[in-house]
Amino acid sequence: MRRHLAPYAFIAPAMILLLAFGVLPILIALPVSATDMNLAGLADWSRIDFVGLENYRELFADRAFWQALTNTGIFALLGVPTVIVVSFVVALLLHRSENRFFRTLRAFYFAPAVTAIVAVSLVWGYLLNTQFGLVNHLLSTVGLPPAQWLSDPVLVKLSVALVAVWRGTGLNIIIFLAALKGIPREYLEAAELDGASGLRKIVSIVIPLLRFAFFFVAVTTVIAWLQFFDEPFVLTKGGPLGESTSVSLFLYQEGFSASRFGYASAGTLVLFLIIAGVTLLQLRARRSDADR
Repeated sequence: MRRHLAPYAFIAPAMILLLAFGVLPILIALPVSATDMNLAGLADWSRIDFVGLENYRELFADRAFWQALTNTGIFALLGVPTVIVVSFVVALLLHRSENRFFRTLRAFYFAPAVTAIVAVSLVWGYLLNTQFGLVNHLLSTVGLPPAQWLSDPVLVKLSVALVAVWRGTGLNIIIFLAALKGIPREYLEAAELDGASGLRKIVSIVIPLLRFAFFFVAVTTVIAWLQFFDEPFVLTKGGPLGESTSVSLFLYQEGFSASRFGYASAGTLVLFLIIAGVTLLQLRARRSDADR
């Protein structure tokens, strides 16, 4: 009995945290989304009225919500492929050697993943500052005009995505490194004996054997970018004119700044369904690939 219960004991802490901070809030948001709950309603429940699907009708007619949803899609399209490709390439380079210098580089690349996001975003905010930022200063040294990194509607998306990519590659690099160490050396040595080049070994041996690692990184990265919040919140507060507002930031502004908890709960459930749908599509694609 002890042997059968041991695995459940190991996963129990993670499951309790998941239920408390993942599943339970969604279950609470479901009834709240059908009300007009606000800050006054939290103090006196008699002020809360049932509104049915009104929050959802208002949400789907809200141009700010659709703008935030579009921004989130653009962020995901920019960030997810970039994070996966950069993480894999860096992991390949770090895997080529086991000396002390390369072990130090691994810690260097992982540092952004464990650095406080507020500190990271503040530093990047100074670097991208239009008037006295280091990036524009470097541009001026080669005769280029300063760029409005955080105030131009197009550049702000690229700037915010760049910071998120820089921060998001660290953990994925470690995942790819662990997967690369699991590849039997016999496969690579046999390919070398057959005269395969380095690129051919990567394309024909390494990448196929890392399909599960790519799948795991893709799923977790997509979920993270659909919940994109930290960088736009600290760097731009969603500006200019909502051009860097993600869905998560929009829901935060509606729920905690505007005190519209019912409306924000409706948006939270919509975002949850979008993430669940995208994840299910990825799982189905993975299952179809495994059945071949």
